Amino acid sequence: MIISSRARTLLVGLRTILLFTVIVGVGYTGVVTGLGQLMFNHQANGSQLEVNGRVVGSTLIGQSFTDKDGKPLPKYFQPRPSAAGDDGYDAASSGGSNLGPENPDLAKAIKERRGQVAAFNHVDAARVPADALTASSSGLDPHISPEYAGIQVARVAKARHLDERVVRKIVDDSTEGRQLGFLGETRVNVVTLNAELDRQH
Repeated sequence: MIISSRARTLLVGLRTILLFTVIVGVGYTGVVTGLGQLMFNHQANGSQLEVNGRVVGSTLIGQSFTDKDGKPLPKYFQPRPSAAGDDGYDAASSGGSNLGPENPDLAKAIKERRGQVAAFNHVDAARVPADALTASSSGLDPHISPEYAGIQVARVAKARHLDERVVRKIVDDSTEGRQLGFLGETRVNVVTLNAELDRQH
């Protein structure tokens, strides 16, 4: 049987597609997945965070610590605001508010947040840091500044009936330095901080 030049080219193309589908789509994916599970198991599985044997979140994604009515719970450190989704911290709706620094809606929201944060933590409004008032660009950042964590210590200690020094020590132990010593800022992961509080108290 004589195969035409066009048919031969088509068969070569189909065989090439099948070959590379097996190599790249199956083989490569399997090797990378296997290496990830073997060498970076925690990260490959979403950096899950457990408290008393129960998964409570991910160390990479922030979350709200509120009651069923959306009010912040006094016994937990609160994260920065989030514009991701209707209630914030929705991983399927990651993103910022896209409001510019001179937008009147943003200015109004910041003023309201400053008053709310100051009242909730019983501090002067001048002590409320910028990250307590503005969302991150992803809306999912689990980190806050040590300054924001600092103004929450007294409130959390009172709600948990703990000495402030105990809570401050947990905050200090949960504070992360700059990456590689010079990238980013010193920060506190609220999700892991609250999980550690629940583990210890």
